[in-house]
Amino acid sequence: MTETPDIDVLVAGAGPTGSALACDLLRRGLRVRVVNKAPHAFEGSRAKGIQPRTQEVLEDFGVLHEAQAEGGPYPLAGLHLGPVTAPWKMQQRNKPTPDVPYPNILLLPQHRTDAILHRLLERLGLTIEYGVALEGFEQDADGVTATLSTGELVRSKYLVGADGGASAVRVATGLGFVGDTDESDKTLIIDCTIDGLSRDRWHMWPKASAGACPLPHSDQFQVMIRLKPGDTPNLDHAALADRFHALTGLKLRDITWTSVFRPNVRLVEHYRLGRVFLAGDAAHVHTPAGAQGLNTGVQDAYNLGWKLGQALAGAPDSLLDSYEAERLPIAANVLGKSNELYQSLSNHRVAGLKRGDEERQLSLSYRGGPLAPADAPATRTLHVGDRAPDAPCTAPGTSRLFDLLRGPHFTLLAFGPEATKALPKLTWPAEGAELRRYAVREGRRARHAAGHVEGGIDGGYITDATGQLAGTYGVDSDALILIRPDGYVGGIITSDWASSFATAAKVFVPR
Repeated sequence: MTETPDIDVLVAGAGPTGSALACDLLRRGLRVRVVNKAPHAFEGSRAKGIQPRTQEVLEDFGVLHEAQAEGGPYPLAGLHLGPVTAPWKMQQRNKPTPDVPYPNILLLPQHRTDAILHRLLERLGLTIEYGVALEGFEQDADGVTATLSTGELVRSKYLVGADGGASAVRVATGLGFVGDTDESDKTLIIDCTIDGLSRDRWHMWPKASAGACPLPHSDQFQVMIRLKPGDTPNLDHAALADRFHALTGLKLRDITWTSVFRPNVRLVEHYRLGRVFLAGDAAHVHTPAGAQGLNTGVQDAYNLGWKLGQALAGAPDSLLDSYEAERLPIAANVLGKSNELYQSLSNHRVAGLKRGDEERQLSLSYRGGPLAPADAPATRTLHVGDRAPDAPCTAPGTSRLFDLLRGPHFTLLAFGPEATKALPKLTWPAEGAELRRYAVREGRRARHAAGHVEGGIDGGYITDATGQLAGTYGVDSDALILIRPDGYVGGIITSDWASSFATAAKVFVPR
């Protein structure tokens, strides 16, 4: 007879992926523990780019304002070509739009991203267990028994390995980690101060294969030096200063963190083994080009968190299978893109410095996956599986849709009189994530009805006075739009309201 699980989910790893997952699970009222092998939080700048889609995740968690306060915009590049420094725009500076409120990458050192998420975990009542490694586990039909380095046995319903590229959880599963590690290709990373270097450029010395990016709200730079094959750097601080001076003629000092990075390109063969899941670098590792690794990991967590919550409430186990089905193809594509950019940099091509829409991760879609059949109904602008865009609307306390989506719930929007009439009659279980229903009224008459609540329409009416909400969502007639807790379209219903909604929802909800 197996023991009853002590907790719902044990998370190994307190980096951005593990921390984001724990935050999402805790706000669902689940019992969570987070263990971290290292004795303290990560202290370096390493992954420093927060993409627009990840900013939307942070906004949903209620901490984007902290990230914006501690981060800043990416500076223009400055290419040092002999005595000349040429400005270079690595990426387009986009203006916010009603559907994309955060269009540009945010420069934020990784240790600050971790700290923001760790503060949120503390507010949610969780203390990270540092200096505690996962040494092994056994699983059965009812849960997972993990052995910690303290000697403690922890019984949980699920285990998630978010413990980095050398993941102990992944190694224990025996799953293959397919790809390459080029031991001859190494990059030295240094967090430090540099005398006499302007902070309005991301400085690059192409001939020296070196760069220095100013870190926001500090006097520090992140220095990256591409090493030659066979070069084993002396990490003594004085030796590093001498090396940088020989390459650039500049003096660096006050080193706070160093690392030698090897560009791995690897992808695990499966994201799930029974009750054990892998996320972030434990499942996929990338080159640093394009600022994709941290962002892909956080979005792994964002995809997995609500599914674990629903499964624990009694949703079909197939919902957990959709985690791999949705996220593995995304990671494979991201690996290919980051590798392409990195190869351009390796060949000293300027194209390797350019960043475009693909890296922003706003256009990623789960179309064609198990939760978004290719033949599902669509609107003029959206398919099931697409990111649910922001849009102007009026409801008590807000003028935008994202404020209504924020939180661990599902959201249902009803457009048109017939869909609105059907809204209160749709069934949704009490277990698991709640469903918030909103009837959308267009035009001037809607202004007088905003916020009015009828029986069964728990969210009330929202106003689309300008028609931008309907236009952004591509709705021309009666329709129900179901939005998943991770901000993707989960269903589009245009007729047979009750039966069609029940069919769309059955993959998400407890039986």
